[in-house]
Amino acid sequence: MSVKAYRYEEGKFKVTPETKADFEDKGYILVKNLLNNDELKKIRGVLDDSDVIKKYYYDMDDGAERKSRMCLWNQPGNDVTGMVARSEKVAGTCEKLLGGEVYHYHTKLMMKEAYTGGRFMWHQDYGYWYKNTCLFPDMMTVFIAMDPCRQDNGCLQILEGSHRCGRIDHQPSADQMGADLERVDMVKARCPHRFVEMDPGDALFFHCNLLHTSSQNDGPNRRWAFLCAYNKASNNPVKEHIHPLYTKLDKVPNSAILDCKVDWDADSKAFFTQKKRDEYWEDFGKRSSV
Repeated sequence: MSVKAYRYEEGKFKVTPETKADFEDKGYILVKNLLNNDELKKIRGVLDDSDVIKKYYYDMDDGAERKSRMCLWNQPGNDVTGMVARSEKVAGTCEKLLGGEVYHYHTKLMMKEAYTGGRFMWHQDYGYWYKNTCLFPDMMTVFIAMDPCRQDNGCLQILEGSHRCGRIDHQPSADQMGADLERVDMVKARCPHRFVEMDPGDALFFHCNLLHTSSQNDGPNRRWAFLCAYNKASNNPVKEHIHPLYTKLDKVPNSAILDCKVDWDADSKAFFTQKKRDEYWEDFGKRSSV
């Protein structure tokens, strides 16, 4: 079955009671054309063949002889990608869906190259973020397709409504955290399994406890996705960790994406380097085994 979708039109799209009810019941909303063609062209121009991405990306081993690449930064910054994360149609929509002020938790570019891109195991984002002492699941992610996302190149898969199951136990596996598969199979029997096929510019707004996965890229086309994660201001982590504590988010109008003249302001981004990632993952494994 297909995924129900809303369509974004500037000045017309609003989070209505129906929209919020869909998010709370299903754990997500799909918004078509969140980024228009001009915005998408500008953002892809910044990301494609970027020296910044090349400097800071790292590999994610999927445990099945494939790898994807990831580039992650903690602060939105004042450049083009920062305007996306700070825009009303991204951050402001998250505030309406979660019912309160949010701040930028991190942004990442996830890159699955043709024929080589790795899978991501069934997991909840809160399976990671719970360990960072965010006490409540008042968090979410906006997955924005940069390329066509299809079944053959590893589109997102979700278990609709699975966020209402609460947090499921996770354990490290390869370079990832995987949810308890016995529990996932139980949830599959109750929650519809959806393949979220998306066109460039489409966005999936999803709850941090929604179970999701994606397969390896076995197709001839890459699958790049731009993801912005947010935490509710009232859910400030108890302890400092790799992602920011509450930092007030200076939202900008949607027009700022096209108006921005700065392609990259790398010094403002607080990139998550390979070294930091290795240190975090070692510590994460210790905490997960307790």
